[in-house]
Amino acid sequence: MSDEYFYQTVTQNAIAEFKDRGSKFMAYVFPVITIDECKKYLQELKKEHPKAVHHCLAYRLGLDGNIFRVSDDGEPSGTAGKPILNQIDSKELTNVVVIVVRYFGGTLLGVPGLINAYKTAAALALQTIPVVRKAIEVNYELQFDYTRMNEIMTIVKQFDCTILEQEMQLFCVMKIGVPKIRLEGVLKKLEELHTVILKKI
Repeated sequence: MSDEYFYQTVTQNAIAEFKDRGSKFMAYVFPVITIDECKKYLQELKKEHPKAVHHCLAYRLGLDGNIFRVSDDGEPSGTAGKPILNQIDSKELTNVVVIVVRYFGGTLLGVPGLINAYKTAAALALQTIPVVRKAIEVNYELQFDYTRMNEIMTIVKQFDCTILEQEMQLFCVMKIGVPKIRLEGVLKKLEELHTVILKKI
């Protein structure tokens, strides 16, 4: 899925359409982090396309990519969810859901036809958006005196850390995501400041 320090994902939505013998397959791609988000998008598409006969999906989540699910939603087993997941995996993506909505055109496509249609629709949608390489981050909570603010911000910017939360008073609390590849350097710099309390979260 990813190497030790980076993973690949998408950061924008996409939609593409594929037609075969009257049937219409509309593929939607959404960047997601949780299973609940996948369910929410599926419900939204079911509302948006109440006359569609199938709403099939596949998702892969997590930085090691080991959370995944496929759904054929009434299509013959293995003809929809798996071909969609294969497209996600061929691009080595995680934190993404692809939902393909099918309108039946009156002609049965057979197993090979279905596999091809779901695969093609998913592939077309995924082709329209760039794959983004992101650093795997380790989250830390920092506690420090306000006078240290500039030094902390310099380290955060220098090492491309993500600020997740911050509370700025006389005594500050900041939650940051530190790129794993730069972890050693960041911890060393923060420890040099002595008065900073550092806690992994």
